[in-house]
Amino acid sequence: MSSQEVRLGDILLNNPIIPASGTFGFGYEMNRFYDINLLGGIAVKAATLQARTGNPLPRIAECREGMLNAVGLQNLGVNAIIEQELPKLRRLYRGIVIANVAGFSLEEYKEVASLLDAQEAVDILEINISCPNVQHGGMAFGITAQGAASVCKAVKSVSKKPVFMKLSPNVSNIGEIACACEDAGADGLTMINTLLGMVVDPRTGKPIVSTKMAGFSGPAIKPVALRMVYEAYSRVSIPIIGVGGLSCAQDVIEMMSVGATAVQIGTQTLIDPWALQKIVEELPEVMDRYGIKSLSQIIGRSHE
Repeated sequence: MSSQEVRLGDILLNNPIIPASGTFGFGYEMNRFYDINLLGGIAVKAATLQARTGNPLPRIAECREGMLNAVGLQNLGVNAIIEQELPKLRRLYRGIVIANVAGFSLEEYKEVASLLDAQEAVDILEINISCPNVQHGGMAFGITAQGAASVCKAVKSVSKKPVFMKLSPNVSNIGEIACACEDAGADGLTMINTLLGMVVDPRTGKPIVSTKMAGFSGPAIKPVALRMVYEAYSRVSIPIIGVGGLSCAQDVIEMMSVGATAVQIGTQTLIDPWALQKIVEELPEVMDRYGIKSLSQIIGRSHE
């Protein structure tokens, strides 16, 4: 009998399959398609301090290689999420819940993290450092080691629960940023977030999404995600949740081989609402095909 259990630090997951934040709502909405308790964890939609309506339409565009999104962190605000959304999820789901924290200043990150850290419904805090720092010209926190570390230190100062930093791929040295987060006290990493891309309407010659550039995701970014997780794994000792272009059980095996302890799947769930169920069900068969008895034993084997 093969084992799919993995550990993110002290937290045990029945399997490594987690929907990526922003692609699965708050989880309970998906229970109409299948029993969401088959998932190893759920990363819920990002929370900011105040409610946000997000960017103007259009803010989603498909392309041959994947999709672009410029949703702009639309959410109800952290207090409404705590009062309304998390209880709905917990009435249906018994597994690990990852709360995604977003902010536009260190103070906002701290306040949102502190509120979510106090919730029994939350097991892990995932910190989105792709947000622009409004106090420093709009530069994303996550594109420098100093910026990433500053957010990590701020959140760790108010958090008792594990903190996973979600890293941006739009950087020149992902290993340096991964190390900076570990040195600042991060309990783990989630990587990667979307790449920056553009889709143009050939009839008008103009960008399709309102923000012109947007977050690019889908199968085309998998090789980039694999490379970056591989680099980070060789530099840090904290667990990594691998994200980026995964769409089937074989992709999960590849991502864990380069160093991920668990995985998140996003765009594929938007294409096929049953995608995660299919991957969980396919995983034992794929493990048997490659002679894998325990998923925990293949983590980082590409480095051997």
